[in-house]
Amino acid sequence: MPTPLRILVPVKRVIDYAVKPRVNKSGTAIETAGVKHSMNPFDELSIEEAVRMRERKKPPVEDILALSAGPAKCVDVLRTAMAMGADRSIHVEVPTNDAAGELEPLGVAKLLKKVVEEEGRNLVILGKQSIDDDANQTGQMLAGLLGWGQATQASKIEFDEQDRVTVTREVDGGVETVRSPLPMIVTTDLRLNEPRYASLPNIMKAKKKPLAKKGLGDYGVEESRRLKTLKVEEPPPRKGGSKVEDVDGMISKLKELGAI
Repeated sequence: MPTPLRILVPVKRVIDYAVKPRVNKSGTAIETAGVKHSMNPFDELSIEEAVRMRERKKPPVEDILALSAGPAKCVDVLRTAMAMGADRSIHVEVPTNDAAGELEPLGVAKLLKKVVEEEGRNLVILGKQSIDDDANQTGQMLAGLLGWGQATQASKIEFDEQDRVTVTREVDGGVETVRSPLPMIVTTDLRLNEPRYASLPNIMKAKKKPLAKKGLGDYGVEESRRLKTLKVEEPPPRKGGSKVEDVDGMISKLKELGAI
C-alpha cells in the first residue's frame, strides 16, 4: 500500500507580478512600502499540485502544511494557501527592512529542514524560484541538507505503488524524466498546472484553519546573512529602433554599429 503523503509547501509573499518594481530613493533595494503584494506565482503552482494530489487519492494525502517566513503580512498569503486547499499553516515571523534584507536561500533551507524533521514530512513541493530575487537555490540546498532526492522545474509529477516519484522536467531542447523514491524535494515550473481561484466560501473556511506563529529561535535557526546588497539600479532605457529601406541599408547600419 502506498505511503500517505505528508506534504510541506513553502510560500513566499512577493511584490505582485503585475506591479512594475521601483528602486528606493537610497538605491539599496526595491521599494516595498505601499506596493501590492501577493503569493509568489511558482508557489501557487505548488499549492495547487499538492491539492490535486489529494483529489486524485493515489497515493493518499494525509496532510498539506503551508509555511511562510517573513513579516506579519505573510499571514495573508498563508490564508490564501489554506483557501486553495492547504490544511494548516505555520508563520515564522522574521522582521525585514531595506538595510538587512530578507532571509537568504541558505537560511530558508535550514529553516525548512527543521520544519521537515519536526513535522514528519516526506514530500516538499516548492516553487523553483521567487520572482523577487530569482535565486532558484532553496529547493536544491534543502535537498542537500536533508540528503533527499530532488527534481527541479517539474512540469508533471506521478507516483507508483512502490513509493517512487516520476517527474517530467523541462530542459533545453526537450524534456527529461527522473525518478526517485520518497522522501523527495520537487520544485515547480509554470507548465505544471493552472492554479485555481480561492472561492469566497473557501476563503471564509480558511479563517478557521489552524495557523501557528513561530520564530526562528523556535527552530534553532539564526538570522545570519552572508550577502550584502551594495547598490540597486534600474536598467538603462532602451534606445529607439530605426528602419532601413533595403538589405544594403541594413548591412550598412550593422557595420556602422560595429555588429559586423
